[in-house]
Amino acid sequence: MVFAVLGGLAIAALTWWVMWELLGARAETPNQVDLTKIALSVTAGVGGAVALVVAYRRQRDNERGRFAEVFGAAATQLGNPDVAVRLAGVYAMAGVADEFSARGRRQQCVDVLCGYLRLPYAPDEGASHLVSKSQRIEDAGTAVERVYHYRQNDRQVRETIVRVITEHLRTSAEVSWSACDFDFSDAAFENADFRYTVFAGRNTRFSNAMFTGGRATSFEKAAFLGKRVTFRGAMFRGATTSFDQTRFSHARVARSERGSTGTTFIDATFGGPVSFDGAEFGGARTAFTRAKFAGERSGFANAKFTAELTSFERAIFDGDRLTFTGAEFFGAKLVFTSARFYSEATSFDCAHLGGSTRWRSGRTQEVNFSRAEYHGKVSFADAVFGGRSAVFAGGDFFGEISFRRAVFDARQVSFERPKAWVGVYFDWNETPATKPANILPEQWPPAPAENLPERTA
Repeated sequence: MVFAVLGGLAIAALTWWVMWELLGARAETPNQVDLTKIALSVTAGVGGAVALVVAYRRQRDNERGRFAEVFGAAATQLGNPDVAVRLAGVYAMAGVADEFSARGRRQQCVDVLCGYLRLPYAPDEGASHLVSKSQRIEDAGTAVERVYHYRQNDRQVRETIVRVITEHLRTSAEVSWSACDFDFSDAAFENADFRYTVFAGRNTRFSNAMFTGGRATSFEKAAFLGKRVTFRGAMFRGATTSFDQTRFSHARVARSERGSTGTTFIDATFGGPVSFDGAEFGGARTAFTRAKFAGERSGFANAKFTAELTSFERAIFDGDRLTFTGAEFFGAKLVFTSARFYSEATSFDCAHLGGSTRWRSGRTQEVNFSRAEYHGKVSFADAVFGGRSAVFAGGDFFGEISFRRAVFDARQVSFERPKAWVGVYFDWNETPATKPANILPEQWPPAPAENLPERTA
């Protein structure tokens, strides 16, 4: 109100100055009637400004009151034991989020829906119409009866929440929630369908989430554009999991933020087939550290990794087939240190590992496969290794490992001191003299570390 009064007085002073200096009021001094008219006009203007401020504050208070009323009613419905009332509560909360576009209020509604998904949930009892179940247990000769309480038909409510959220995250949504943060930590999803969704909030969390169901779990063609996207510790136990053509990228961040930004699948477990074919990973960091791929097929065909750091350190690849065919790794650093390639067939055919990146980032600094284990059939046929260095030192090569027609453009490539060297093929195996000079050791083939003579002081 004070600013409104001061603003009105400032406008009146400016008007007087314009009349006095530019319109000739100085030449003819106004009489008392004119001065009175001007004073009344200025007073009316200031009063109108004050009235506008008061009306704005009243409207804002009314909106706050209405939001508290409808938000509380929707939250009460979500907490009702009757499944029909909870379903109505989901749509009521979504309606509140659509009506109140202020970021804080919409975020509050989204947090409530995400919070419901984070509540304890037993998938085996998700479709049960029962509200409790008792179990009698013999403990040291004493009978103990335990009673378990359930939210009736909770699967329907949870599926409805996921469907409402995904509908608001697609580009076809009438009201978009993409700018909001989503926290699905510890949530349980059954047959989750996040296809074509756009997560553009600062934080998107699926930490320790569990994905199950008889149908596919799909993030196909989804876009994660926020600074922090995490699937740390997530467990994918569904029939199949698809991240085909999914895009993980975000705007540049300050150097001080790089350690906490990026895309994280650290300690994630893929129990069934999973596909990242054609996916794009950008930003500051992409981490699959200690991830476990145990499904029949795990695929990264034609995926593009352009993050400054891409890490598969200590990742375990099991199952029937693993494919990185045609994948491109053009970040500053690529790490497969201590990774375990245990799949029956592993393919890096035609992959580009390291090379020239964007002009701001320069060339790849390091491609690191040190201490990795290669068992079964592993192919790097027609792969291209670029950057400053490619390190395979200390690797455990035991199986059918092929580097046929591989191109080693890196400044230095090291296969020194392998743990084992069985079944490894290079184009120069028959004629070691044709081995490129940038590949170490000079004496070919490399001798396993346990067979090397001990160094003397």
